[in-house]
Amino acid sequence: MGDDTDSRQISDANQMTPFSRLTTNTNEKTQNHSLTNITNAPETSSANRRPSVAQKDTGLSHAHGLDLSVAAPPEGIEERQASITVSEQVTIVDWDGPDDPANPKNWKNSRKWAATLIVACFTFISPVASSMIAPATDNVAKEFNVTSKVILNMITSMFILGFAVGPLVIGPLSEVFGRSRTLQLANLFFLCWNFVCGFARTPTQLIIFRFLAGVGGSAPLSIGGAVIGDTFHPEERGRAIALYALGPMIGPAVGGVGGAWIAEGTNWRWVFWSTSIFDVIIQIAGILYLQETYAPVLLERKARRMANAQVISDSVDNSEKGEGAKKSTAVETGHKHFRTIYDGSVDRSWQRIVSKALTRPFILFAREPILQLLGSYMAFMYGVFYIFVTTMPTIFQGIYSQSIGIAGLNYIALGLGLTSASFLNSRIMDKIYLYCKKRNNDIGEPEFRVPILIPASILLPTGLLLSGWAAQKALHWIVADIGIFMIGFSMILAFQCIQIFVVDVFTLYAASGFAAIGCLRALFGFGFPLFSSAMYNSLGLGVGNTVLAAVAIVVGCPAPFIFWVYGKRIRARSKYAR
Repeated sequence: MGDDTDSRQISDANQMTPFSRLTTNTNEKTQNHSLTNITNAPETSSANRRPSVAQKDTGLSHAHGLDLSVAAPPEGIEERQASITVSEQVTIVDWDGPDDPANPKNWKNSRKWAATLIVACFTFISPVASSMIAPATDNVAKEFNVTSKVILNMITSMFILGFAVGPLVIGPLSEVFGRSRTLQLANLFFLCWNFVCGFARTPTQLIIFRFLAGVGGSAPLSIGGAVIGDTFHPEERGRAIALYALGPMIGPAVGGVGGAWIAEGTNWRWVFWSTSIFDVIIQIAGILYLQETYAPVLLERKARRMANAQVISDSVDNSEKGEGAKKSTAVETGHKHFRTIYDGSVDRSWQRIVSKALTRPFILFAREPILQLLGSYMAFMYGVFYIFVTTMPTIFQGIYSQSIGIAGLNYIALGLGLTSASFLNSRIMDKIYLYCKKRNNDIGEPEFRVPILIPASILLPTGLLLSGWAAQKALHWIVADIGIFMIGFSMILAFQCIQIFVVDVFTLYAASGFAAIGCLRALFGFGFPLFSSAMYNSLGLGVGNTVLAAVAIVVGCPAPFIFWVYGKRIRARSKYAR
């Protein structure tokens, strides 16, 4: 059974009330468990009748509309089987009502924000590592005798290529094994390879190690937004997304400043060792305080505990009744199976689950216009962002004759734009959502996030034009920095809007949605810096940024209108969107 069928079954399970799950036929026995809503398959009696064997339940209870009939046994069944009845009882495991404290959406705010803060730290440190080497590439070139600009840009951008590959595996795996475990193992992978980068002896080694570090460092970019979707209700997500989404953008700006001063004051290898030291601290905090948030995994653990408790209970009962009653008791009781409301498939083998999860990002991107359009816009902005990350040292050291350390301070303009926009978003995003919800008969819609995209789509091309022409005409450096500030401001507005929109629309499969757009975004982040040098050499900074501004207008300006007017209709055709 494919993803489409599974998603429909999951939707059906979510829409069932507790009463529908408790509905039984007259020949059924329904048990109430203190932790679950359950439905049992019917048991058959073998007294005063021909021997019969109850047909096995294939995985779904009567609550899901299946009739479990009794089939006559084949000829040749031995007479000793006449008193045996085999029955499989299926227990559907769900939360204990809407206020179950085990549900991450019902956690205390302190617990929710602890998870958000740790994820935000994970999301911050790997982007810091992505750009921290950029100001030190001249030092790397001297040590390794590298003259090719493409090779030097690849040292920075190969990390971003890892951002493209990692989410396609890591994001879906978090929907199988859980957010916390996947995130922490991936971060450990990043930590090891980032540390090894400091021991590279050739440019090839450094590029390969950077790629592997990027694969591990991509985990929080694809999982972090899903963690917020797991723990916060839609009207609460704005502030959490504002904190989480700041990391991928402010990280490269901080990395640029830090990398410049480290490169000027000591060996470039300390760029990698210093970030690894900070990441060890974050890793320890994650191990101690980051708890699992993904509902299907939490309910699977609950079902496993109940199954183990049932086995222990049956063993105790059998030992009390004696050896002679052991076999008959096992047969009369039946074999109880525990399944969660998210188990839409009969085949729950790990091979099928993993293979299905790994293909889901590709299926989502191929079928969902929401991800295609927003993913393309986000990817373009990310590519532009890394053009600036890699070219800012050249611009301010070359045109404005600044030292490595002073040139690195211009990343502060980018960081100020990012942080101020994030602060503004944290204040107004949820207020806009609640205002629109109130005007819509108190019904929330994901499209109520779209208004934030309007100023973002205007400020991005404006900042590109201002920074490009200011640098080409050698105007005061503050003019170029104002343009860079506007670019950072517009990008964080758009990124946070898109991320929370994806969480609202694809809540259960948010990690796969982020993996799909994250892959495209990272490919642009990897590729744009590689051609930027040739573009600026041919066109100049002014004309080159004008081309980028024109593309930003064509791709970005229609997006708010399209989703505000047609978003609900687009979602209605989706098999995955809510």
